[in-house]
Amino acid sequence: MSHLITPDLVLLDVDLGTDRAGVIRALTSLVAEKGRATDAGALFDDAWAREQKTDTGVPGGIAIPHCRSESVTEPTLVMARPNPAVDFGSPDGPADLIFLIAAPAGADQAHLTLLAALARSLVRPEFVTSLREATSREQIVELVEQAIAPAEEAPSAEAAPAAGAAASANAGAPSATAASSPTSPGIDGDRPRLVAVTACPTGIAHTYMAADALSAAAERAGVELHVETQGSAGATPLDPSIISSAEAVIFAVDVDVRDKGRFAGLPVVQAPVKRGIDAPDAMIAEALAAASDPNATRIPSSGAETTSTATDQHESTGARIKRSLLTGVSYMIPFVAGGGLLMALGFLLGGYEISNVAGDVVVNNSLWNLPDGGLAAYLGAAAFAIGNASMAFLVPALAGYIAYALADRPGIAPGFTAGAVAVLMGAGFIGGLVGGLLAGVVAHWIGTWRTPTWLRGLMPVVIIPLLSSIVASGLLVLLLGGPIAALTTSLSDFLNGLSGASAIALGLILGAMMGFDLGGPVNKVAYSFAVAGLSAGSLDNQGPWIIMATVMGAGMVAPIGLALASTVLDRRLFTPVERENGKAAWLLGASFISEGAIPFAAADPLRVIPATTIGSAVTGAILLAGGVTSQAPHGGIFVFFAINNFLLFIVAILIGAIITALIVIALKRWAVRRPSTLPTAAQTVSA
Repeated sequence: MSHLITPDLVLLDVDLGTDRAGVIRALTSLVAEKGRATDAGALFDDAWAREQKTDTGVPGGIAIPHCRSESVTEPTLVMARPNPAVDFGSPDGPADLIFLIAAPAGADQAHLTLLAALARSLVRPEFVTSLREATSREQIVELVEQAIAPAEEAPSAEAAPAAGAAASANAGAPSATAASSPTSPGIDGDRPRLVAVTACPTGIAHTYMAADALSAAAERAGVELHVETQGSAGATPLDPSIISSAEAVIFAVDVDVRDKGRFAGLPVVQAPVKRGIDAPDAMIAEALAAASDPNATRIPSSGAETTSTATDQHESTGARIKRSLLTGVSYMIPFVAGGGLLMALGFLLGGYEISNVAGDVVVNNSLWNLPDGGLAAYLGAAAFAIGNASMAFLVPALAGYIAYALADRPGIAPGFTAGAVAVLMGAGFIGGLVGGLLAGVVAHWIGTWRTPTWLRGLMPVVIIPLLSSIVASGLLVLLLGGPIAALTTSLSDFLNGLSGASAIALGLILGAMMGFDLGGPVNKVAYSFAVAGLSAGSLDNQGPWIIMATVMGAGMVAPIGLALASTVLDRRLFTPVERENGKAAWLLGASFISEGAIPFAAADPLRVIPATTIGSAVTGAILLAGGVTSQAPHGGIFVFFAINNFLLFIVAILIGAIITALIVIALKRWAVRRPSTLPTAAQTVSA
């Protein structure tokens, strides 16, 4: 196995500046320079994207930026002891010890185990002190290799990091369950018993550090704690007998807990994984308080995600609703993408009249009994019929997965039912949104009911779907469906009636939204609006198709414009990494992947974002005013057959891209940059 760290991957007492993004860029560049990554820019993008999710600074003056990346060729650690220290978001101040963990996207279990062991060692004060006192790079490497050596000697790669708090002893960390593991319970009847789950998006560092920090806090509090680490190096589930004997559960997680229904009925304290590192004593105290509080929030019998102001102070009601809506849209898009492209292909092969006869042709004809028009007409009818069937799932899938995001699996059936009822009532995607929210909220609420043990098995499969369907779909039928249908009709009539200045204004707004945060929340709102209405488009109602073309074209402007600026017009204004990103941005932009512009915006948001916003807005105005339509929700220039007036579509994108390129070049030449604002601005853009 190759060495994770070597002396030339250690930087001692160097000035890396105080810009967090600049420090990460320097460390990722070092990984590439040493031949351990193929693309420094791609590695930086992945590490910076991870940094935006959660600050990687932890108590004790330590920062652990980390990521998995396709560009990494072998697992790598870079250690820096910067002077001055750099703020990575830790509550106790800047970090003077920084470990960059770069793992390949498909890193093997053994390497991930070693990385996890290192992360766990960083909660040991004596190890951290040794790193600060080391006088040479070779000494740093020796200390790190000693820290991960126990993991190498463990009997199995899976057991070492995954055995919960007990495994922390392998890394020398204190453990509240040193005498027992999740699979071999040894219950101490004299102490309160808690269980916990820790998990972070990448599952490399924070997952295991939180587990050990909570274990140490439990030991200080005289509590018996068993931790299940759901990390990248594998997970050993907690023994059911341990869960059944626990008094409360702690979720220190940034992602959904796997098989949450195991903890049904237990009082729960939930927070981001970083709080498990920053405030483990507080979380243990909160769990003990919840265990003795009959009104504490509990894991519902459905296993649905639990949220309350007492247990999760980091997600507001508005944020939860927004996340649920975006979840519904993300699950809906494959139906729309496949269905829209097939319908467009049907029109291409069979002509626009195919929509009137596709069903009859598919039922009454075959490859051996072709209709009038021959093979093309038959294949066109088949493509259109299949696409139309896929599009019919749009509203039910939207509603079903909104409800799923709110109430887990018990919300799917009432959500789909409410979506189907919305279609029946003519309420369209707005009805689907309302129905999905109603079904999810009701299913979640019913899931929190305290029920007898004998009834719990029926709750998620019978009681919750039945009652939630009655309430959500009943409200749509009796009260809400008619008014929402009238609103949908009015909105459709308004879009179809747009012309002149009003069409240009809407195009400007949608285009600006697509170019503002490049795949962020504002961009997603505009895209979701276009996709959700796509199924309502027809030859007689082309407004939704026009909006789809406007949004897609505007979303292509930013990466193409920045590629034009960085690879053609003025290469000297851009760094070598940005020029490499610019080469990739050509294809990303042509494919309608707005995120291709993110590396430029993260490095220089105050000059890039205004340029992309203005250029995208101009393209949006041209496309909407020109009446260009798209029946495909994605694909860029590669779905040309689904776009009418493709020439104007391309011209509008080129105009916006040129405007973007000229503005960003002008700002880079003449606008004064203030480096101190970079980290905050970059985080705002990518949030």
